[in-house]
Amino acid sequence: MVREIKREGKDLFVCEECGLAYEQREWAEKCQQWCRENQSCNLEIIQHSVPQEQSG
Repeated sequence: MVREIKREGKDLFVCEECGLAYEQREWAEKCQQWCRENQSCNLEIIQHSVPQEQSG
């Protein structure tokens, strides 16, 4: 199951395998399923992820 978080007032859904966040639960679930089955990321799926916060 994907994890739900709040960032900048928005609900986001996070793939627990790779850590990418999505605005739609459906994409996070697809990402998580792909990651578990293939131990890799799928470019067609991750293009729907939200940009990660810059650290530092």
